[in-house]
Amino acid sequence: MADSGNSGQDGGSARRRARFHGRVEGTGRACDWAGCQEDGEFRAPPAEDQPHGSRFDGPGRYRWFCLDHIREFNERYNFFAGMSAEEIYQAQRPTAGWDRETRAFAAGAGQTPRWSDFADPLDAIGARFRQNMADRARAAADSARAQQRGLSAADQNALKTLGLGADATRATIRKAYSQLVRTYHPDRNGGDRSHEKALQEVIAAYTHLRKLAAFA
Repeated sequence: MADSGNSGQDGGSARRRARFHGRVEGTGRACDWAGCQEDGEFRAPPAEDQPHGSRFDGPGRYRWFCLDHIREFNERYNFFAGMSAEEIYQAQRPTAGWDRETRAFAAGAGQTPRWSDFADPLDAIGARFRQNMADRARAAADSARAQQRGLSAADQNALKTLGLGADATRATIRKAYSQLVRTYHPDRNGGDRSHEKALQEVIAAYTHLRKLAAFA
């Protein structure tokens, strides 16, 4: 009778285990939670700097936890941690995941608002949408000005390198050039030459622009 009772308990336990969505039995993996010896039957995103995990930062090695620790991980895991407003917006679109293009992980130049800047995710999404619309309007206006001034694609790229638009003047070009040279020059960075390529691009852009009649 004891054996029968144990069999019944084992059967019930197996049925309970089967009810947990996402369980992968027989993986041969141990739980990745530090100090845990249980089987790792639930997959979790790679998360190097979340609490016992990482913010979502693109593809990586998935980790495996037991039931107790996948529950704890899920309670503490923030899918949006470290994401920019654009990444949050892309992730929450109705068609998110359908695109083959991974635009949500195309990092910006460092000026994109971060998740931590907002108390409400809708504020983050709305801010990014407004920023996108403003950027498009500025780009269209800048393109029209460039055509009016007869600026080529190379001219516009040189202006972009200096952080300027088609409304730049000789004075603003010189000012931007001076500021960027100070920013990137090794002498202003303790001898660090890691910005040397950027410095060369700035010098080349300025050399190109100062010869143009549009900025005479």
